[in-house]
Amino acid sequence: MTPDSPSEKRLEELRDQAWKDGVVPGKGVDVAGGPIPRKPGYYGQPVVKPPVWTWQVPLYFFFGGMAGMSAVIASGAIIFHHVDPSLATNVGVARAAMWLAAIAGAVLSPILLIMDLGRPHLFLNMLRVFKHRSAMSMGAWILSAFGACVVPGLIALELHAHQIFPGTLDQILRVAAAIFIFGSAIFGTLLATYTGVLIGATAIPAWFLHRTLLPIHFGTAGLGSAAALLELLGHRIPALNFLGFYAAGVETALLIWLSVDKHGIADRAIHEHSSGWLIRIGEFLNGPLALVLRFFSFVPFAALSFLIGSLVSRVGWILVGKVSGSDPESVFAAERHASTVFSFEDAK
Repeated sequence: MTPDSPSEKRLEELRDQAWKDGVVPGKGVDVAGGPIPRKPGYYGQPVVKPPVWTWQVPLYFFFGGMAGMSAVIASGAIIFHHVDPSLATNVGVARAAMWLAAIAGAVLSPILLIMDLGRPHLFLNMLRVFKHRSAMSMGAWILSAFGACVVPGLIALELHAHQIFPGTLDQILRVAAAIFIFGSAIFGTLLATYTGVLIGATAIPAWFLHRTLLPIHFGTAGLGSAAALLELLGHRIPALNFLGFYAAGVETALLIWLSVDKHGIADRAIHEHSSGWLIRIGEFLNGPLALVLRFFSFVPFAALSFLIGSLVSRVGWILVGKVSGSDPESVFAAERHASTVFSFEDAK
């Protein structure tokens, strides 16, 4: 590099400015082949390993959340039926919700999870130990416990509904159905929200910075999706309409929160990349649009909008994680943000 080269002249200008002002604003000089990496990170490589999840994972998040909250809806229908037996429609809603929970949670979700893992025995290996500090281990156990409750609960509920075994045995089936359905609701709530905890408990900046938001978002989206699909199946009752209003309202608030609460470079995968648009499009579909459609009594369109939005937002969060994990500047900025927050908490 000759003394008259543009880079050398720029270096001299920077030295003079540093000597005069004590600080040099703006960018410096990028020296090709020099000891300083041309990009942030470990010589241009990502600081953390981006997620390698494929298309099965967002579908698993979507169907798992829907299945878990379907069991919650079924338990609510059973409770209100016992309070007022004249509400016969609640039994039909409970049966449809349990069928939805069984198909989406006990059939589709394990298949999608195993497809992502590649080999079935890898899922079984996660059940060999119970690690309460591992979101992945807890997720495998939650999914297994959910399936172990929802399948016998559905069988007992169908036998009781069709009066296959009259008399004392039918009363036993009724009690067993209630117990298994309530168990499904407990594990279903965990199933619908743990996925948000799973991706939030990582070093991926866009996920870590929203670790408080994600479980709420995933749980609410699962609840709204379950209510929406039940409405599309013909169960048009005020309780499901109320759940639709509630879920769309919460998703609208979360969209506003996402748009306002920015973390600068650490959060730019959501605000500056095309993957972030998927999240905002999904939140618009299952938030404001679904809310307005439901307000004007266009319930089928509102339900369909919510379902599409929930699926799109799941895909968006996975793609945002891949973009954010590949951005070293975002990782460094998120670490500085986290250290500042934790230092403030320690000072308190």
